[in-house]
Amino acid sequence: MSDRGPEAAAAIARVATRIAEIDRDAWDACANPDAATFNPFLAHAFLSALEAAGTVGEQRTGWLPHHIVIEHAGDIIACMPCYVKLDSSGEYVFDYAWADAYQRAGGRYYPKLQAAVPFTPVPGRRLLVKPGPDAELHERLLAAAAVEIAQRIGVSSLHLTFLSEAEWSLLGSEGFLQRTDQQFHWRNEGYASFDDFLRVLSSRKRKTVRKERSEALRSGLTIERITGADISEAHWDAFFAFYMDTGSRKWGHPYLNRRFFSLLGQAMPERCLLVMARRGRRYIGGALNLIGGDCLYGRYWGAIEHHPFLHFEICYYQAIDFAIEKGLARVEAGAQGEHKLARGYMPVTTYSAHWIRDPALRRAIARYLEDERRAVAATGMALAELAPYRKDDGKPLNDEIEDEAAKGQ
Repeated sequence: MSDRGPEAAAAIARVATRIAEIDRDAWDACANPDAATFNPFLAHAFLSALEAAGTVGEQRTGWLPHHIVIEHAGDIIACMPCYVKLDSSGEYVFDYAWADAYQRAGGRYYPKLQAAVPFTPVPGRRLLVKPGPDAELHERLLAAAAVEIAQRIGVSSLHLTFLSEAEWSLLGSEGFLQRTDQQFHWRNEGYASFDDFLRVLSSRKRKTVRKERSEALRSGLTIERITGADISEAHWDAFFAFYMDTGSRKWGHPYLNRRFFSLLGQAMPERCLLVMARRGRRYIGGALNLIGGDCLYGRYWGAIEHHPFLHFEICYYQAIDFAIEKGLARVEAGAQGEHKLARGYMPVTTYSAHWIRDPALRRAIARYLEDERRAVAATGMALAELAPYRKDDGKPLNDEIEDEAAKGQ
């Protein structure tokens, strides 16, 4: 790092194999310097809960902490949540085809180095530096240190996934390969209520949403939102049963264990929001959200009874409701799911950057990514055309006027 100036020459990069080895306040000063944009998944408390619960850190998990810290004059100026990965599970930016091709050619793709939040496809910064006039320099120092560490430990590659667009551009200028993908996020345009949001939808979509919300609760279900100190171990017990049921069907083996949720609730109670469906005295479904500074992050959901549209109500509509009430700017509801589009969640580009050691593999991946980026962009444009929002100047269309009049509204 000495070729980047005197500060770089004096900077020291080190690796922590447990986040407990890194001072919490120093980490959080880099990860979340602004309360208005607080990202709970980057917080020391969240990453610590993952490790303390044993969901990462052991060979069987496939995630071995290898957090990178840059120190200057005794102070931490940058850090990166990083892991040695023994496979590609739980990442949501899929490189199985890259691994397969390389291994067929006689290479060894695993282990690799991964800068990410385990099991969580949530966009956010990965080059965690304190704000200031030297922030970009420190980002470049951190990226260079990560490459040096990858070379030193002999891994095939380094991957920074779900990073910010600004970081993606910076890493591209540093020679990283650039990849894009897509998620669906809901954006709050200053709505005063859920009905206010509905008014910007087309008449047909508005009717559909109202019908789905009504049908979801038709069998006498009630919805509860529970947060902070009101979340008890009994709530976590119920939610974990839902999580295990859905996770077992979707992934075969859920990534998180029961202890993680207790630790999360103890460490970040004010950031946890459980949306639970109850029939009588029994909880039958629910979703966990984490509350950020300007965003509600929808994460895990499950149910032990089937009720039409309950998934949409708990995961999407309740999230929108909560975001409007709390004045949050957006809702991020996780990976994939074009069905979210009809519920007002719009396509958003996500970003990742990749350093590949082998020149031949790098060239092959670079060619692939050129085509993939074009395909992602084209898909995003096509999906945006299918948005459920009215395509007029905001004035009601004739069919909408008749529809609202019929309801006496």
